[in-house]
Amino acid sequence: MHRLAVPAPEALPFAIGTFETIGPLSRASFPHRHTFYEVVLVTGGTGTHVIDFVEQPLRPPHLYVIAPGQVHFWDRVSGLCGRVTLFTDEFLLAHPGDRAVLHALSEVPWLELTAGEAADFAALMAQMEREYRRRDEGFTSVLQAYLHVLVVRARRSPGIAPPARGTDRATGVVQRFSQLLSDPKPGQRSVAAYAGRIGVSVSYLNDVVKEVTGRTPGKLIREVQVLEAKRLLARTGMTVGQVARELNFDPAYFCRFFRRETGVSPGTFRRGVGGNHHIHPQKSIDVSEFET
Repeated sequence: MHRLAVPAPEALPFAIGTFETIGPLSRASFPHRHTFYEVVLVTGGTGTHVIDFVEQPLRPPHLYVIAPGQVHFWDRVSGLCGRVTLFTDEFLLAHPGDRAVLHALSEVPWLELTAGEAADFAALMAQMEREYRRRDEGFTSVLQAYLHVLVVRARRSPGIAPPARGTDRATGVVQRFSQLLSDPKPGQRSVAAYAGRIGVSVSYLNDVVKEVTGRTPGKLIREVQVLEAKRLLARTGMTVGQVARELNFDPAYFCRFFRRETGVSPGTFRRGVGGNHHIHPQKSIDVSEFET
């Protein structure tokens, strides 16, 4: 797990730079995940970027959004260049709606860019980096505004799902459900438990989630459970039984559940992933190591 480590006294939960100035962890070749968001503009390079076990051959220019908790790594890359923007949920307080957009963007492999779009994103991120380096008066609010522009422009790209439909209340319920799904310590994962935490009936939650997302709450819960199981199996040394208990499953049922949802057993999945990629201990990306 990579955490965004920023030295005091300027503990700004934000950083931006090139792959070179961010450092080697920005192009790590082993499976890992973050506690922060990462927006990556790739302008050159060859190889493969793997996000949540889906391989994406590099064909720059393109833009990635990696959300907290997603497993990713760079595989056999060469000549990788571009800019990387790192920030936490805390940095989104000025524009809280950007969180839902970022998670929607993280569900697509990448945004394919024209040369003109890539130049526009590169120019915007260069302005952000200059503001970040200079740290003039009010630079935090300027960076938040720049980041909001970056998110909005990325949101306009083809292939991104349209804004949620339904009433304001329905949309708010679905957004709250999505936030609870991404909670790293979720507690009981059931439609009834989520409905109770949101303060709506099970039938209402089923109806509005299906209307807005096209999928049932139960389906979304299972997808999150499978993804988290894959992450733990691939990224930790926990036994299958420990993974099951971490996810609030009976170990015997967990194996049946995982096989039903993925077509393979947890052990088979782990051997397929672990045979190719070493598991590394927790690391931090330390902003104090950036070049100035």
